[in-house]
Amino acid sequence: MSLTILYLYPQTILNMKFTFYGHASFSLETEGKHLVFDPFITPNEQAKDIDINKIKADYVLISHGHQDHVVDALAIAQNNDATIISNFEIVSWFGEQGHAKGHPMNHGGQWQFDFGKVKYTNAVHSSVLPDGTYGGNPGGFIIETPNLNIYYAGDTALTMDMKLIPMWTQLDYAILPIGDNFTMGIQDAVLAAEFINCDKIIGVHYDTFGFIKIDHEQAKAAFAEHNKTLHLLNIGESIELK
Repeated sequence: MSLTILYLYPQTILNMKFTFYGHASFSLETEGKHLVFDPFITPNEQAKDIDINKIKADYVLISHGHQDHVVDALAIAQNNDATIISNFEIVSWFGEQGHAKGHPMNHGGQWQFDFGKVKYTNAVHSSVLPDGTYGGNPGGFIIETPNLNIYYAGDTALTMDMKLIPMWTQLDYAILPIGDNFTMGIQDAVLAAEFINCDKIIGVHYDTFGFIKIDHEQAKAAFAEHNKTLHLLNIGESIELK
C-alpha cells in the first residue's frame, strides 16, 4: 500500500514597497517589478543624496508634462530599458527624445500589464513639457495588483470625478498631493480621501518650494480627525504597504 503525503504551504502574501524620492517622485516594488513615478530628483536640492543611476525601473509612469515630474524620466528609462507609461502626447514626446519604448494611455482607459492593471484617471491641472511642447491632459493612475490597490492622483485639484473611483476599485492606499497653491491643500486632500473611500494616505508634492511648505503635524491631525492616517516620508525612506 502506498502512502501519499500532501505538503500544505501557507499562501505567501506579498507586500508592496514604497520609496519616496522627494516632491512627487516615488517608486513601487510589486510583483517583482519596479515602477517609478514622476521622477524629479537631480534638480531637487532636498534629494541630493539620491543617485538616479542606482534607481531600478521596469516602468516609468508620468502623470503630466511639467518639468518637476519628468526631468529624470528619460535617464532612468534609458538606464533600465524601461517602458514609459503616460498619455499619448508624453509617450510620443519621449519617443522623439530617443526612447521609443512606451505605452500610451488616455483618460478612462485601462491596460493589463505584467505587474497588474493600470487605469488612467482624470486630474485637474495643466501640462506642458520642458521644451514647450503640449503635454496632453494631466492624469493620475489606479494600480491594481493581486495584493494591493493604489491610487496616485498626480497633480490635481479636488474633483468630483474622484467619487467614481470606489465604483471601480476598493483602494488600500492613495498617494495625494497636499502642498496647496499648485494642487490640493490639506483640507481638500482630506475630502479627496473621503471621496475615494481610502483611509491610508501618502502625501506628496509638499515642502519642495516655498509655495508648498506645510506644517506636518497639523496635516496629520487634519486626516486623523477623519479617522485617516497620513504618511509623510523622509526623502529616501521606504515603507512596506500592506
